[in-house]
Amino acid sequence: MAKRANGEGTIYRRRDGRWAATISLDNGTRKTYYGKTRRDAAAKLHAAIDKRRNGLPLAGERQTTGAFLNNWLEAIRPRVRESTYRGYKSKIRVQLIPALGRIPLARLTPQAVEAALAQRIAAGLAPRTAYHLRSILRAALNDALRWGLVGRNVAALVEAPRVPQSDFQPLSIDETRRLLDAMRGDRLEALYSVALAMGLRQGEALALRWDDVDLDAATLTVSGSLGRSANGALVRSETKTARSRRTLAMPDVVTTALRAHRTRQLQERLAAGNLWHDTGLVFTRPDGRPLHGSSVTRAFQQRLAAAGLRRLRFHDLRHACATLLLAQGVGPRVVMDVLGHSNISLTMNLYAHVLPESRRLAAETMDAVLASGG
Repeated sequence: MAKRANGEGTIYRRRDGRWAATISLDNGTRKTYYGKTRRDAAAKLHAAIDKRRNGLPLAGERQTTGAFLNNWLEAIRPRVRESTYRGYKSKIRVQLIPALGRIPLARLTPQAVEAALAQRIAAGLAPRTAYHLRSILRAALNDALRWGLVGRNVAALVEAPRVPQSDFQPLSIDETRRLLDAMRGDRLEALYSVALAMGLRQGEALALRWDDVDLDAATLTVSGSLGRSANGALVRSETKTARSRRTLAMPDVVTTALRAHRTRQLQERLAAGNLWHDTGLVFTRPDGRPLHGSSVTRAFQQRLAAAGLRRLRFHDLRHACATLLLAQGVGPRVVMDVLGHSNISLTMNLYAHVLPESRRLAAETMDAVLASGG
């Protein structure tokens, strides 16, 4: 009988009565599949051989999806921000593991993922959160594919949950002016101006250093973000992507506000004396220490309420910046650069509700050009 070639596999019966099918791998190890009958073991062996012939890795059948996701969380922790890790951990352990954790990783199917997301939405989960769950699972399974644990990324084969368009009403020009008037004189007036006029994320604005600001040239460089570390301390980290790092021209309203803010901060520094913490940050507590984002949002909303303005999230200032720029005819690609979005489609999807106004402006501009030639 001719010797089997490496990778063809062998089938035999064990002493306990089960059948085993073994295949030799290129790294010198062997992988064994078990079945109650010879046919069961042979089917698993032939499936493994077919995968190898098609260039696909052999899946580790014994690892559950839950065990893999927990292992994946620890594997990615060194390469993501702590806030990102905590967000992934919460969604994985509260949503994904209860729904999919018991399924062997190798047997996870697109149908199982799609059904789990649908069940979560039916139970009251927000479609946007379900969308994020799919994104997290897709990222995890991309690593599983790269590590040779699965033969395909089943989450990538699942249609993303449809997220209804937000019914948030962007700030009008009149509301924007009223908001700035309401914030006038506040010790964080410049922070609100930067967020509204330049579209910075809260973490980006709170991470600004005076070294990032050139008041004479009226430019501002976004180079980092302020967030919490594993022990809860506020930590400044570099921007997440190259696109997020950007140098922007400052409107006069921002330059003026920052000049006044610098004077105010120097006065606070003198008052604090030896208790001052020299962080180099633009926006700080009265003793120079970094600001907590939650405290900033709370103070912002209290100021809105006192002025009789509607309740807003701090992040809505960033949305207001984008919608105002687009409504005034600024191109989506320029807005993308201002906001630091990774691609134009993100800008278009988020602010599609404003684009009809921009398209009307384009049509009116073309009418004016063609009419002038007649």
